[in-house]
Amino acid sequence: MQFHFEKYQGTGNDFIIADNRDGRYSALTTEKIALLCHRRFGIGADGLMLLQNKAGMDFEMLYFNADGKPGSMCGNGGRCLVKYASGLLGVHNENYHFEASDGPHEAEIDLDGIVSLKMKDVTEIKRHHSDYILDTGSPHYIKLVTGIMHQDVYEKGKEIRYSKEFAEEGINVDFVEQTEDPLSIIVRTYERGVEDETLSCGTGVTASALVCYHNENGFNEVKVKTLGGDLTVEFDRVDDDHYQNVWLCGPAEKVYEGSIEI
Repeated sequence: MQFHFEKYQGTGNDFIIADNRDGRYSALTTEKIALLCHRRFGIGADGLMLLQNKAGMDFEMLYFNADGKPGSMCGNGGRCLVKYASGLLGVHNENYHFEASDGPHEAEIDLDGIVSLKMKDVTEIKRHHSDYILDTGSPHYIKLVTGIMHQDVYEKGKEIRYSKEFAEEGINVDFVEQTEDPLSIIVRTYERGVEDETLSCGTGVTASALVCYHNENGFNEVKVKTLGGDLTVEFDRVDDDHYQNVWLCGPAEKVYEGSIEI
């Protein structure tokens, strides 16, 4: 079978995307998806997404991790899929509405091509020793550090992800450093499913920004630097456990398209 795809990246977080509105790729196995995402034996990507029909929505997002297994919400993936859908569907709306694993989302594309994705509300941030745990569509473990560029993200992230407490379900591990600018942070992430550090993680960037809020209540805007580029997270902080109107904003670009026999 010929598998036609487009490759997208959002601040270095890269994805294979295919149109599955007619169900032609619904029989893809875990092994085949993992092979497609393999960087030496396949196309290479942090994950694979299928765009599907969904009643009452513009489309549905079906996401798979690089290991071929179904994944939870992916923020950068969602932004890339919106950019892909805008061209595929020939509909250049101001707003898009789609269904993902964590529920409905809306998104916008501005005149400069920046894609803003509304994330789920967050109603709880747990303290874990001196660190934090929260769910922004995917579970994240936030560790505040100094000297972030000297951190061994792979080894330390893997240690937490496979610790007795988190090994079964897995957790993404984000290392976060506050910059001299109080409105800016740096984030590096070890992602479950990829089982390595990625250049960027949308749900991790979002989680990190919420932990590093600046205003006690009301509107917050946090600029986030990742290895793959810059993102912005905007949100309203209601109280310690409630964050709403959470938006992840940044670039999403097509890299290339092609076909491969699978």
